[in-house]
Order: sequence, then C-alpha cells, then structure tokens
Amino acid sequence: MLMNQTEYNNRPQRLLSDGLVASAQRVPEKVALVIEGEPYTYQQLYNAAIKLAFSLTAKGLERGGRVAIYMDNSWHCAVSIYGVTLAGGVFVVINPQTKADKLDYVLDNCEAGILLTDYHLERVLTLPSKITSNLKLIIVSRGGANVKNDDIKLASFEEQINNAEVGPLQNNVIPNDLASLIYTTGSSGVPKGVMQTHQSMVFAIGSLIEYLRLSDSDRILLILPLAFDYGLYQLLMAVNLGATLIVERSFAFPAQIYDQIEKQLVTVLPGVPTVFTMMIASFKKQGRIFPSVTRVTNTAASLPEEYIPYLRKIFPNAEIYKMYGLTECKRVSYLEPSLIKEKPDSVGKAIPGTEVYIMTPEGHPAKAGEEGILYVRGPHIMAGYWKLPEQTKKMLKQGPLPGEHVLCTQDRFRMDEEGFLYYLGRTDDIIKTRGEKVSPVELENVLQQIPGVMGVAIVGVEDELLGNAIHAYIVKDPTAEISEKIIKRFCFDHLESFMVPRKIIFVDELPQNLNGKIDKRELLKIHEQ
Repeated sequence: MLMNQTEYNNRPQRLLSDGLVASAQRVPEKVALVIEGEPYTYQQLYNAAIKLAFSLTAKGLERGGRVAIYMDNSWHCAVSIYGVTLAGGVFVVINPQTKADKLDYVLDNCEAGILLTDYHLERVLTLPSKITSNLKLIIVSRGGANVKNDDIKLASFEEQINNAEVGPLQNNVIPNDLASLIYTTGSSGVPKGVMQTHQSMVFAIGSLIEYLRLSDSDRILLILPLAFDYGLYQLLMAVNLGATLIVERSFAFPAQIYDQIEKQLVTVLPGVPTVFTMMIASFKKQGRIFPSVTRVTNTAASLPEEYIPYLRKIFPNAEIYKMYGLTECKRVSYLEPSLIKEKPDSVGKAIPGTEVYIMTPEGHPAKAGEEGILYVRGPHIMAGYWKLPEQTKKMLKQGPLPGEHVLCTQDRFRMDEEGFLYYLGRTDDIIKTRGEKVSPVELENVLQQIPGVMGVAIVGVEDELLGNAIHAYIVKDPTAEISEKIIKRFCFDHLESFMVPRKIIFVDELPQNLNGKIDKRELLKIHEQ
C-alpha cells in the first residue's frame, strides 16, 4: 500500500497526507497518538486512514468534495482528517460543542456531502435533509449504524474501516488544491470558511516546526479542539515529524491533565491565556511543577507579562513562546524565548519564510513606532473565504509584486526600530468614549499589572452621554485583597481619565468561545441582564 521508501524519501512533501505516509514508512511501530491512555502507532493510523479514504471514494467522494468532521478530539477524528485528505477531499472539522444553528449553517455553507460524527452527538443523527440539501451520508462511530434517519443514509464508521477494499490511490490532487476549510467567527458573528490549500498548510507546518525547534523525540500535548487551527496543527506537526501526540478532549479537568503531563513525559505544551490562568491559580495552591516540558507556546490572546515568572516556576526547563496569528494565515509572528524579558510586550517577528509590514490608514508605510495595519506576505496566507467574495476582498489585497496577494490582517500594530511587532487591537475593536478612542488591549494590559488580577476583559457598552461606557470584567485571585476602589485608584494613577473604566465587574471566570478566546459578546449579555 505504501510507496517504496527510497522513492518517497527522494521527493519533497507536496500534500498534507504525505507527512503521514512518510512517518508510517519511517517509523511504523512508533506511537503516533495516545488517546484515553491507549497508544496507536503510525502504521495503525495510516492503515485506518487509507481504508477510510477508499471507503469515502467508493461512496462518491471526489477531489475537492467537502467532508464535515463533527467529533471530539479522538482516534476517529484523527483518522477522519487523514482519511479525507488521502481521498483528495476537503476536511471541515467542526467543534463538537457547536450548537444547532451554527452547525446547520456550516454544513449548508460548505456544501458537505458526507458527515463523520460520533454516536453520542445525537442531534446530527436526526438531521433533516431539508436543512442541508447536499448532505447524503452520515458515517457514525461507535455503534451508530443502528440509528435510523428517513432523510439521510447512515453508516457505521467501523464498518467502513473493516470492509474497505484498498488499492492504488488515484485522486490527482496537486498542492494548489484545497485541503481544508477552517471556520472562524469574526466580529459579525457569522462563521467564515477559511480556504487553505495543501501548499499553504505544508508550508506553515514546516515554518512552525523550524522556529519551535521541534523534533521526532517530542511528545506534544493536545488540549485544544482540533476544529481550532492551533489544535489542528499540533496533530499535523506531530505526524509530519514522526513525534507523539498526547490527545485530551479539553482542559475541563485540570488535575487529570496534570497527571497526564507527568505520566506521558510531555515536552511541548500549547495553551491559551485562560489555560495558563488556571494553571497559575493551581500552582499557587499546590506548587505542582512539570520539569519534562521544554516548550510552552501561547496564542489566541496576549500572554500577560505578569504570567511569565509563574510559568517559569511551573515549567522550570521550558522556553516560553509568545506568538500572534490568525486563521487566515495560521501564524504571523513569534518572539524568541530569550527576548521575553527584553521585549515583554512584543509578539516578535515574522515566522520563517514570510514577511510582514505596517501601513498607515492613509496607505503609506508606517514609520518605527507609528500605528498602522499589519500586512502579511507568504505562502501560508489563505486562498480566501469560502463563497464570500466581498469579505475576501477586504482581507486579500494587491501585494508589492504584480499579481501577488497579501493578507491585510485588519489588526492594529506598531513596529519598533529593531523590527519587533506590538499588537494594539482590532480595527473594529476600538471603543469611542467621551470623544476619545480607547484600545481595549492597551487598557487590559494595564489592569493586568494589578496584583491579584488573574484575568481581564474590556468592553464598550452603549451610553447616551459618553457614546460608549468602558466596563472592565475582572477575575481576581481569591487570596488577594482587591476591590473596585483599589482598581480605580490604580487606573487613575496610570491612565488618562477618559480610559478609566466606568464600571468594574468581578466574575468567577471569563467566558470563552469554542477556540479558547474570551467571548466579549457573552460578557455584554451579563450587562444586559
């Protein structure tokens, strides 16, 4: 079933699936995934994925056809991602926490013909065909073949693997073809399908591996959803390297995760600020440390400077990577760990093989220290938004070379004299109050300096007098003596008067969206109540 070893090693990686093929050739008996304590080798992953690929092809999947994967972080999900790409299809991973309306929208929007899902996600098993007219088949893991649906054909995932007839693959896929649609929700609240090609994803994998200095000896922990590109790329990088991925469904049970870090000798821990907030709170109570971890990475939101000393204690042997990215190009920049003290507010420089620059709103190159909009050049930028040409035009602009497109991030940045980037916020995230413009990120960074503040989110609430009133939602350390009066006094000492929050709201936790980012729309609902 596999290509001759010498023949494969003499050609460059072109397609996403090539990474699995190469690792299965090179280290077939090595553990690729550990899921719920169960190890799975690269040979097992390849065998299951190739069988699923042939089964999907036999059921009508053609090159470029969309296949939705609505599953937990699981063996079935990993097999599905590689099975679809081996078959030449376009995989669309949907977070299993996605609610009915958004699920229906994504399935309809991407025109998926096949849906792969878990049996316990019962809602999709009775999906009416009128909702998703293109959906013809639902393949269900773990005994779902017994469920009946008069509108859509149902089949067992396990039967597809066990009964597939395998032969030579003939999907004619080339690097320019789509590999995945990764749905992201912007300020409008409407999910947009980011189109990523094999070429863009293969390049991104290589660039990430390079600057993170990963190797096949690494053991990477996955606690982020595979529907989130940050989570997805942990799988893709591990498989390309022939490394081992320790898969957890989420960070819902921290004590269990801590045990796994120790037991599995995890070396790479990717997280988001909300995860690290919880780990720091736990460390203050229990003092638990993880010496096996050699790299800690953060993206999705800024990692507060005050977290760094704690993370150094929790992970005494780890380098800490502060990064910035967006789904439309996977990753934009990273800060070398050795510079984290020297440049604590920076998100670093462009990832290897790419370029960034800043333009003023008037369209001129920004000077050092001048605020502007960040643009990104490189093979990793998206092909566009699926079926959304107007939104695509807003993000993809004419580049410096004839016919070239660059990504306009719509994020406000400045760059210092040495070329290091500083994130200032979204262009649509500015709060206008008392006739002045306030950056929530700037204000959040200031409030984060207050001892006892474990998390903070700033939102603007409509106000007849002010235009928008600034509300600060704060998670405090329960052991700290902190009050609204203390916070406002600190603000008056460090901020212009118009930036001082009108209202301080203490909350037990900051609501997150499915990708681990703070969901400010949910915070506004608290205000409305």
